[in-house]
Amino acid sequence: MEEEYVVQLEPSEGSDFRPLGVISAIWSELSGGIGPWGAIRPLFAVAFSLVPFLFLGQHFNRQHRKGGEWFLIQFPLIPAFLWPFLFVWSIADAWWVSSGIVASSESNID
Repeated sequence: MEEEYVVQLEPSEGSDFRPLGVISAIWSELSGGIGPWGAIRPLFAVAFSLVPFLFLGQHFNRQHRKGGEWFLIQFPLIPAFLWPFLFVWSIADAWWVSSGIVASSESNID
């Protein structure tokens, strides 16, 4: 006994080509799908933290207490030549915390 199957394809609604859609898809891939601010926020934190002695990266990440404490603790470290370690640590910390803020805000959206 022979059976026949009929397959019908429905036209997809998203088949039209839009140049803006291509640009948004490329941007989504470049920014990791987190949008322009999420992709750039850690870079801003690092840029602010490169200003010596002020720990602006921590203030940018809304960690004002940490920024203030590191501002005060840097003075005894300057004569001991340990200040550069604190400075480099503050840059890495600003990047890490800012990336965590972006990741947590994106996971709350989903």
